[in-house]
Amino acid sequence: MNKKLAAALSGGAVLVLTLSGCSDDSDDKVNDWAKEVCDQVQPQLQKIANANASIQQQTSDNSKPADVQETDSAAFQQISQAYKALGSAVESAGPPPVDDGETTQKEAVKELNSSSAAYAKLQKKVDALETKDQAKFADGLKDIAEELNKISTNGDQALNKLQSGEVGTAMAKQEGCQKPTASASPSTGSSDDSEPSKEASPSVSPSKKA
Repeated sequence: MNKKLAAALSGGAVLVLTLSGCSDDSDDKVNDWAKEVCDQVQPQLQKIANANASIQQQTSDNSKPADVQETDSAAFQQISQAYKALGSAVESAGPPPVDDGETTQKEAVKELNSSSAAYAKLQKKVDALETKDQAKFADGLKDIAEELNKISTNGDQALNKLQSGEVGTAMAKQEGCQKPTASASPSTGSSDDSEPSKEASPSVSPSKKA
């Protein structure tokens, strides 16, 4: 019943770098900017991974609608808060010291804040689902999964730009911007929990620039 939701989440876009073999030619100013951002990013990536993992662990056909609703609502709240914090991290770091850095930063912050608002909206929709009728609940989850797919496939151009070229190379070298890995037990969504997930964290692979 929750499988489509989990699948949609796994394809979502977020500020996670999965680069390998990048050139090491970023200058010190760009590296310093990347470190400042990535040091703040890691806890939020972990929260998103945890939330996604909790949803994936509620994909059994035997899961009760009320349990799925509680898990999904808490997860969406946690993801929304994490995206908001990611936007604040990119904003507080200032523009990256590259060409057109100010515009790139502003657009990335705008997208992250937009994603935060979108997940908050999804939380409200989950909370409003009818849990006493399993068929209606499943239909409602299907609609939410479709909206998740839209979030996943639209509006990540600025993030891709932020994670490209010299800035992307510098960010990829920072431990804080790496995709969280490890297993997790499900969480009901306390934003302070930080147990890592298996493979739930979405990612955007930035374009490479020699």
